[in-house]
Amino acid sequence: MAAIDLETTQNQARKLLRHRIASVTELAKARPRRDQLSEQVKEAERENKRAHARARRDGWSEEELKKLGLDETGGVRRRTRRAANTA
Repeated sequence: MAAIDLETTQNQARKLLRHRIASVTELAKARPRRDQLSEQVKEAERENKRAHARARRDGWSEEELKKLGLDETGGVRRRTRRAANTA
């Protein structure tokens, strides 16, 4: 059995891991942006909810707001997940 050269083995391991390090680096850079945008969306949803409530208090009916494209959901449909088939 041939002797294993430690330095060669380490270099080969580094080459194999290089792409994995690059992908986790990309993820680490993307995560803060995702979190920031997520927080901005939450704030925008709160503002929208307050504005909608004010419009309702000022006499606008839900039907009228809907005709204007300003229903409470803002026209965004949320997807519901279907249960997985267990057949």
